[in-house]
Amino acid sequence: MTQNLSVSEQVRYSRHLMLPEIGIAGQLRLKESAVLLIGLGGLGSPLAMYLAAAGIGRLGLVDPDRVDLSNLQRQIIHSTTNAEQLKVDSAAATIRDLNPHVKVECYPVRFDISNAESLAAPYDVIIDGTDNFATRYLVNDIAVMQQKPNIYGSILRFEGQATVLNYKGGPCYRCIFPTPPPSGLIPSCGEAGVIGVLPGLIGMIQATEAIKVLLNANDTLQGRLLCVDAWKMKFRELKIRRNPQCSVCGDQPSITTLRDENYVNTCETLVPVTISMPLKLSIHEYRELRENQTPHILIDVREEFEFLTCNLGGKLIPLSKLKEHLVQLPKTAMIVVHCKSGGRSATAAKLLCDHGFEQVCNLEGGILAWIDQIDPSLPKY
Repeated sequence: MTQNLSVSEQVRYSRHLMLPEIGIAGQLRLKESAVLLIGLGGLGSPLAMYLAAAGIGRLGLVDPDRVDLSNLQRQIIHSTTNAEQLKVDSAAATIRDLNPHVKVECYPVRFDISNAESLAAPYDVIIDGTDNFATRYLVNDIAVMQQKPNIYGSILRFEGQATVLNYKGGPCYRCIFPTPPPSGLIPSCGEAGVIGVLPGLIGMIQATEAIKVLLNANDTLQGRLLCVDAWKMKFRELKIRRNPQCSVCGDQPSITTLRDENYVNTCETLVPVTISMPLKLSIHEYRELRENQTPHILIDVREEFEFLTCNLGGKLIPLSKLKEHLVQLPKTAMIVVHCKSGGRSATAAKLLCDHGFEQVCNLEGGILAWIDQIDPSLPKY
């Protein structure tokens, strides 16, 4: 079988070939495998690099975003010189430099219901490197529908999780988390922060599990949710089981096709929060409002550390504390609500309207849009 590995490949993977659990047959299996990696951020960076180094034959990279300087604290596949470059292109260049034997396929698009089936179809394993609930549920559902293992990981602040889903009769993501939290309830890493080394730790666990799955190993994280507290450096496991009543992988599933309604209110990045009463205020409309000195109250519903990083003035009331401050706000005044990118402020605007506030506006795109379109001197984060 060695004729299927070139001399340079035999040298490159020599430490794998020494392992009886891998050997030549296992390395050839990795070479013939195809992995779809969704997300090239904190988790996707170490995932892509270690999978490429291990000799995965074909890597599909999905991410619509461009490299930002705020990414570089944890997204190690990118570099300063790649700022503003598409993440898939930046990652592909690093992978090709690391291992020219790997075929890289780039998809600079958002993974959504319009492309999930076609993107996932040519690959053996799907790896979830995403950072939002909508895409997480979508990744899970397409993995179940196409009967492919899903290597899951998530991170926030100092804590992370990893497991292997939809593998050898094991549970899927909806077995563990049947319904998503309300939009805006749980902050993203961009809102709450994350220690830079944590995605490396979780990403490498995911890469390890992906390699084991491709080698048809039994000793995977299937049936076990590994929870990591990096600050205390503690690891614990939770037993997880397939739910026969699961809406996707159960004995009589209710979700058998990808439909918008299955992902509504799971995350602002896939399906926007639909609000009828609050007005949508564009960045340029708000600038004009300020220039005309139109009376209004500006409420920033981000966290304090975000406000200290950059702000538009106004009153800081984090979304989690907004309800207790409602009595302090005049119900007839014009109120403009904003956050980082518009998701939390949409939730806050609806809350205000539900409590009888008469003139509520949600600033579309949040402070990031303001920085991009109005005042680039403010720092991004």
